[in-house]
Amino acid sequence: MFREMRRFKQEISKSECIEVLTNSKRGVLSLIGDNGYPYGVPLDHWYCEEDNRLYFHCAKVGHKMDAIKACDKASYCTYDEGYRKEGEWALNIKSVIIFGRVKLVDDEERARKICTHLVQKFTDDKEYLEKELKTAFSRVQCIELIPEHMTGKLVNES
Repeated sequence: MFREMRRFKQEISKSECIEVLTNSKRGVLSLIGDNGYPYGVPLDHWYCEEDNRLYFHCAKVGHKMDAIKACDKASYCTYDEGYRKEGEWALNIKSVIIFGRVKLVDDEERARKICTHLVQKFTDDKEYLEKELKTAFSRVQCIELIPEHMTGKLVNES
């Protein structure tokens, strides 16, 4: 059902894909938006190795929610910060693309756990976390991306 990578010599392993998903903080979630137009939105994510799912948080209403309710198919793209080989100008970047299905997280305890992990990707400030959970949690909708296909590759910019 999903295409194989055309540039297979640049393909990275599943464990390298998971490393990128775990360490990168942001990516673009792409959905089928209004009138069939693609809708890509930058989001923070948390990859949970326990259940091999990506989690996001957002508002409870808006374009993203409308798109998810209309069609649960999605893709997500993220990439690492890259590195340069000594003496070279070009970046070497690992990217990951996931195709899967998105679902709303309705369980409040799970949503609280997801929000906690998302905050912890950016800060270890416990006071900030508690303040956000107290003041903003009621307005947050968490969503999960259940992967059906994942590819990753290493690209040299040159």
